[in-house]
Order: sequence, then structure tokens, then C-alpha cells
Amino acid sequence: MSAPARPAPENAVAPAPRRENGPFSRANLGATLAGGYLPLILATLVMVLPLLWMIISSFKAPQEILSTDLVVLPSEPSLSNYEAAWNSVPIPRFFLNSVIVTTIGSSIKVLLAIFTAYALVFVRFPFKRVIFVLILVALMVPPQVSILPNYVLIAGLGGVNTYWGIILPGLGTAFGTFLLRQFFLTIPPAILEAAEIDGAGHLRTLLSVVVPISVPTVATVALVTIVTEWNDYIWPLIITSEASRMTLPVGLTALSNSEGNTGAGWGILMAGTVLVIAPVLIVFAMLQRHIVSGLTQGSVTG
Repeated sequence: MSAPARPAPENAVAPAPRRENGPFSRANLGATLAGGYLPLILATLVMVLPLLWMIISSFKAPQEILSTDLVVLPSEPSLSNYEAAWNSVPIPRFFLNSVIVTTIGSSIKVLLAIFTAYALVFVRFPFKRVIFVLILVALMVPPQVSILPNYVLIAGLGGVNTYWGIILPGLGTAFGTFLLRQFFLTIPPAILEAAEIDGAGHLRTLLSVVVPISVPTVATVALVTIVTEWNDYIWPLIITSEASRMTLPVGLTALSNSEGNTGAGWGILMAGTVLVIAPVLIVFAMLQRHIVSGLTQGSVTG
């Protein structure tokens, strides 16, 4: 005679139901592709394909660019477009001007952003919140609004066709100040208190403690500032009329005017554009590993 079945204890945990859809099931795989990889691939193609087409076309002959038939790759790649762009306008001078303006302008911008953000977080002074609100307002105002007042001011000071006339109006960076402030808020107060106990003042604390901790965020601000300064077009175009002070983006306009609407002009313009963006891509490749960490490190504190 078999023994009667023992009743299950009252606190026994029922077995978990078997999951019909595992992580590699067809439904989950389709959702991952449709909701994640497909938009990512489409967005990447939208950004990369025009850039890739421009680079390839800079090596094409004029008849291959203006052909009614689609020519993807040049039959005989040539550097003639780059040679023509180099000889049509003073590219070396434009490049030197861009390096000077970008180096000086971005360096001052990053330094001002670091000092301003440090003051907004670690220094007590009146109307600190009001100043921060004004910085946020500056983020929302388009820069085109200030072009006319800036031109009147700089022209009145004699800054037309000068380096300082190009650099001065854009020295403030609301984005960099905001980003650095948000990260500085995440720094533990104990670190600053230890530096204060050791007798460090504000300047020593900033340079020896805060900045070394904030290297990824500072690198992100530097990269964004460098790209913005290098690609700036409207203000240098307005404030300069001599080739000796034109930057590379403005030099493309001079290159376009020199080539007119001829068929060969498209390949030359594309070659000139490649020369403009190549330094920015190199800087981006050097600093890109800091971008994600620098943009997200200060996002947990309001």
C-alpha cells in the first residue's frame, strides 16, 4: 500500500512559469532590430553617406561628377582637384588663420568656462543663482541675434580684419559653463574640505584637485569648443574682407567665387571642403573616447 502524498507547506514558493520568449527568440530579436539597430543604422547612413560621397567625389574628374549616370567610384582617382584648390586661393594662409583663431579662442573659452563653473559651485557670492539663470538663457538665444551689435562694437573699436576682432565676441561659452558646473556638483565635498585643511586656496584647489578629476568633462568642452571655433563661418565672413585674415570656412567662399559655376568647380570645392574638415576629424578621433563619459558624468545631479 503506497504512502499518502504529503501536502505542500503553506510557505512554499510556486515554481516560476517557463518563459516562452527567451532573449534570443524571434520576437525579441525582431524588437531589438526594429527598435535599436535599425534606427541606429539609418541615422549613421544619413550622417556618413554625404561625407563619404564628398570625399570620393574630390578624387573624380569633372565629367564623372556631372554625369547623368551614377558614378560611385572614380575610374582614375586623381589629386588634381586638391592641387587646383591649393593653387586657386591661399589655402596655407587660411589654414594658419584658422589655427590661430581656434587655438586662442578655444583656449580662452575653456579657461573661462572652468573658472566660471568653479565659482558657481564652490564660491559664495551674491546673486549666484541669478547669474546661472542668465547663463541658461544664453543657451536658448540664437547667436545670430547678437551679430549686428557685435559688429557695431568691434568695428567701432577698429577690430575689422583683425584676429582679436574675430575672437572677442565669442569668448563666452554657456554650454561649457553649464556642463562643467553640472559635473562639479558631483564632486564629493570631503575632497574640497581636505584641500582646504591642507591650506589650499581656490586657485590651488581648482588646478590641483578639481581639474584633474574633471579631465573627461574638460576634454568634452574643449572638443566642442574647438569644432565650433574651427567651423565658424558667419562672424568671420562679416568681420573680414581681406584674404590675410580669412579663415578656412570663409576661404571656401573665395574658392567658390574663383571657380564660378564651371563643371570642374564642384570637384575643387569638394577637395577644399575635405581640407577644411580633415583637422576637425583628427581632433575628434583623438578626444572621442572622452565624449560619452564627459557628457554623462554630471547628469545625475540637478
